[in-house]
Amino acid sequence: MNASPATTPPESQAAKPAEASTESDAARRRRLIGYAFAAIGALLFASKGIVIKLVYAQGLDAATTLALRMFVAIPIYLVIGLVAVRDRRRNGRPLPGLPMLGKIILVGLLGYWISSYLDFLGLETISAQFERMILFTYPLWVVLFGAAFFGQPIRAKALVAFAVAYAGLGLIFHEFSAASTTSIVFGVSVVLCAAVTFALYQLFAKGLIEQVGSGLFTCIAMVAAGIVAIGQFLVTHPISALAVPPAIYPHIIFLGIGSTVLPTLFLNAALQRIPAQSNATIGMLSPVGTILLAMLILDEWLTPVEWLGTALVIGGIAWFTFSSDRRQAAREP
Repeated sequence: MNASPATTPPESQAAKPAEASTESDAARRRRLIGYAFAAIGALLFASKGIVIKLVYAQGLDAATTLALRMFVAIPIYLVIGLVAVRDRRRNGRPLPGLPMLGKIILVGLLGYWISSYLDFLGLETISAQFERMILFTYPLWVVLFGAAFFGQPIRAKALVAFAVAYAGLGLIFHEFSAASTTSIVFGVSVVLCAAVTFALYQLFAKGLIEQVGSGLFTCIAMVAAGIVAIGQFLVTHPISALAVPPAIYPHIIFLGIGSTVLPTLFLNAALQRIPAQSNATIGMLSPVGTILLAMLILDEWLTPVEWLGTALVIGGIAWFTFSSDRRQAAREP
């Protein structure tokens, strides 16, 4: 009597669940590693304002600090860029032409020079916590500018989140402005401009990144911005201003590597393992991390009103982000 074709050996039947379990475990580990990378990247970004404040306490200004940051970061990005170029050539993919290169440089200057300098300038007069709260609202500006200039749809939830977040910023601003109105207004204004310019950078960069890849785009954009930032310093300061006290060296190295290069690498690694929406959601750790680090390192403690304003800002952005995640997940198969 012949065996039925549908008959499967017992050992084969036992192997299938084991194989499925192994695949499931591997996927789970990959996802958990992605979450860890995203969290590390967010917390490293959160440390930027803290380190800048420590450098300012040693007498440096925004232009000098930004230039020193770029002196540290540029060589690393050049190496990463050369590796990306080598990989493109090995895969037979063409390098960006001059028109594309020009677009990447201009967009990079918008996001990594103009926005960064305004952010650094604002930190001269406002706290690291308040600066992070203002920058944290840039996704809302992405939505508004996307609707105004790029024909992207806008939802009522975005407007509500915008109102809630900026109501929280208004509370914090009112609390801070009681001490020094002029300097606080200036600091808030330039950091708000940094959030706006970074939102525009995000919108302009999206299509370019899709064409050349995130690694090569980031390297070209960052190196171009770094060269201009160093040029700005040389025009406005004597070169002797680069002779900073040795005690500042660890802060500058951490600012260039720990708060600039490593976060981009961790976030890119996270994007390879988890969805972009999950990455953005975990990014909400950044303002929380800044608040905690500022309290521990800078002794910047929040008043009850500032805590309320912070809760409104984080709550508004979190509600908008989570609702966007659910909407995106509903569209995906």
